[in-house]
Amino acid sequence: MVEPPSILVEELVKRFGSFTAVDRVSFRIAGGEIFGLLGPNGSGKSTIIRMLCGLLTPTAGRASVVGFNVAKEPEEVRRHIGYMSQKFSLYDDLRVIENLEFFAGLYGVKGTLFKERIGWALEMAGLKGSEALLTGELAGGWKQRLALGCAVLHRPRVVFLDEPTAGVDPLSRRRFWELIHQMSADGVTVLVTTHYMDEAEYCNRLALIDAGRIVAGGSPSEIKRTAIRGDLLLVECAPLGRGLELIKRQPGVLDAAVFGAALHVVVTAAERARIELAAALASAGVEASRIEPIAPSLEDAFVALTGGHPGGSERAQ
Repeated sequence: MVEPPSILVEELVKRFGSFTAVDRVSFRIAGGEIFGLLGPNGSGKSTIIRMLCGLLTPTAGRASVVGFNVAKEPEEVRRHIGYMSQKFSLYDDLRVIENLEFFAGLYGVKGTLFKERIGWALEMAGLKGSEALLTGELAGGWKQRLALGCAVLHRPRVVFLDEPTAGVDPLSRRRFWELIHQMSADGVTVLVTTHYMDEAEYCNRLALIDAGRIVAGGSPSEIKRTAIRGDLLLVECAPLGRGLELIKRQPGVLDAAVFGAALHVVVTAAERARIELAAALASAGVEASRIEPIAPSLEDAFVALTGGHPGGSERAQ
């Protein structure tokens, strides 16, 4: 027997006046899955999450969370979810323990579960022994883990995380994602929005959003494999800017962009392009120390699909 999806979204639309923020979005998420919404700022990611949390009413389409219709049963939806917004949502002037006690009461956690869940949250956040600290004095990573603990005190079946690690250092982000995977292993469904490419790699599946529409979906490896039309070359040359201008004018080059101290170049045929680009750069006095095929990164796929480049999809243009 096939398990029903934990989250089901069908042709979901949200308009604000004449502006369409979410345009016929559809996806389904299985129980215990980590699903990522990846897209530029303003692409509609947060609007989708707010509709699924019952905080915004869809203009059209249908969505359900653990079987409850988000438009018709928003209170039931909110009883079964945890939500963590991109802006830190706890009270800075309360102590760590006071924030935990407040949210436990808000979620109706009572009796023996009250102390048990607060103790779990302190352990999970790494704040055991720091209960009396003012929340506002915590470093960013500690704050985010505390916010996650508060969001899941009531053991929700689904957790929504809206850019939860924005502004947090890389080590704290990694620790935060370890906690997300622990929740997933316990059967909790996680929907997360992010614009960090390394974070997106931690998701089981992704949907890439651009201008309110899904432009690609699948596992990170599937998206990287299918997003770019043609072959991808890494070109290291000096001067870099002059090399970029020259390469963009060469036949067979679909796209070229700076990636760190090198260029990523999308071409129709890698072997032929390597020879032709090396000759063109040399004749122009640009020294090329390295030209070789590479596998696309998720950032390459993201740029191709949402940046309107020739190497990407028609929808992204």
